[in-house]
Amino acid sequence: MPISLQLLTDPEIAATPELLREAAAEASGIPLDELTHVQILKRSVDARQRHVKINLRLELYVGEEYTPEPVLLPDFKDVSNAAPVIIVGSGPAGLFAALECLEAGRKPIVLERGKDVRARRRDLKAINLEHVVNPESNYCFGEGGAGTYSDGKLYTRSKKRGDVDRILRILVGFGADPNILVEAHPHIGTNKLPAIITAIRECITQHGGEVRFNQRVTDLTVKDGAIQGVVCNEKEEILADKVILATGHSARDIFEMLYRKEIAIEAKPFAVGVRVEHPQALIDSIQYKCDERGPYLPPSPYNVVKQVRGRGVYSFCMCPGGIIAPCATAPGEVVTNGWSPSKRDQVTANSGIVVELTLTDFNAFESHGPLAGMEFQKSIEQKAWKMAGGTQRVPAQRLVDFVEGKTSKDLPASSYVPGITSVELGSILPDFIYRSLQEGFKEFEKSMPGYLTNEAVVHAPETRSSSPVRIPRDRDTLEHTQVKGLYPCGEGAGYAGGIISAAIDGKKCAGKACFGVGARS
Repeated sequence: MPISLQLLTDPEIAATPELLREAAAEASGIPLDELTHVQILKRSVDARQRHVKINLRLELYVGEEYTPEPVLLPDFKDVSNAAPVIIVGSGPAGLFAALECLEAGRKPIVLERGKDVRARRRDLKAINLEHVVNPESNYCFGEGGAGTYSDGKLYTRSKKRGDVDRILRILVGFGADPNILVEAHPHIGTNKLPAIITAIRECITQHGGEVRFNQRVTDLTVKDGAIQGVVCNEKEEILADKVILATGHSARDIFEMLYRKEIAIEAKPFAVGVRVEHPQALIDSIQYKCDERGPYLPPSPYNVVKQVRGRGVYSFCMCPGGIIAPCATAPGEVVTNGWSPSKRDQVTANSGIVVELTLTDFNAFESHGPLAGMEFQKSIEQKAWKMAGGTQRVPAQRLVDFVEGKTSKDLPASSYVPGITSVELGSILPDFIYRSLQEGFKEFEKSMPGYLTNEAVVHAPETRSSSPVRIPRDRDTLEHTQVKGLYPCGEGAGYAGGIISAAIDGKKCAGKACFGVGARS
């Protein structure tokens, strides 16, 4: 029977198996020659003190061999001849909904407006190098959704929403590094995700499900208050009495279609701001309180929340050792986001810094009804595009210059491949957001001395923090409050925020669609 041990130790010891075994023996009082194996269950960095430590939860094996438990995928059924469930979107919510259907014995038909994960790369290259945005295939749309090519962070605070560990184990079963089961802030990396997404798709099709690309849903077929199916590309009707709507937070045409059909949607608060890039070495020195990180610590993240002018100003989607990416989904707009490769080995760190909004902030767009927040969002993105000369270059400013309201005379190199151009960002952002950010950065400096520096570059705007719309659903059945058999799902419907919470919501919605109110998900 293994013995549990909590151990706070030096980074080198935590990273070196023999040193860790010696430290575990000493801490537990077990003779070293009797300690046959040390298994790390959880690992996190504790940087609160002057000397950074690693916090480990261990299992110690004494006088017995350790046999690793295999990570097995669920028992997926052959659903070739089963009743269909249509799933609109192949992001984490849509893919995990499809896997849940396989477990339940229903046939998922996944409809993705964009391209498969490999073909999608050409469109990302076109954005970065040619400034051409394909509205059907970009960083947000295409197989795997926004997470595939914008990071793959797996950390979530939404522990109460469902079984996080089960989602992680399924990802490992499809090829993710088993370390995501151990790390406190697990992360896959944009370079690793495409193969995992491909493996999930192949599993769906091998078990009789379908994944169809270049299938943009343009209408819903509704009769007597119940879903009958969907229409793709304005011509092909696909029939099913269960439709899971998992389109992500940027599918504006879906929101517009629902509004046009008088299917209830609601405006939802979200957050808007900028994306700031620092040298990773600077963030390491601030967070780890050292001149050099060394080989045993990961690139440091940060997480800051402040109250300014009665609003939250906070870091969002922080990417250590990462890159800033162009995430526009239509021509005529500029949007930023960030991602990191699996090793997080780039020389820069970036993070969204956003200001929380309220519904009253959208009053100037109230004629658009529940789409007011979306129109507010679009207005900022379109202004940024114009200020950048009608390209995917991003308006930018050095951080101290931003706080002082000065146009930067020059700009350092940025990881943002399409390029940056010097603009006084107060000319793009609404004044209340701009002023809140200026004061917010001063507050950040108090918590992280050295953060407020002209070595850092502010890129604008960061507008897609979450969906500007919520699609209402019944708390028990998860069906739309107005349309029976329609399941609004994931981040785009306003019920998730990130890969893990979206995957959990996808499983829940599919469980309800397949099993009803007593769904096992």
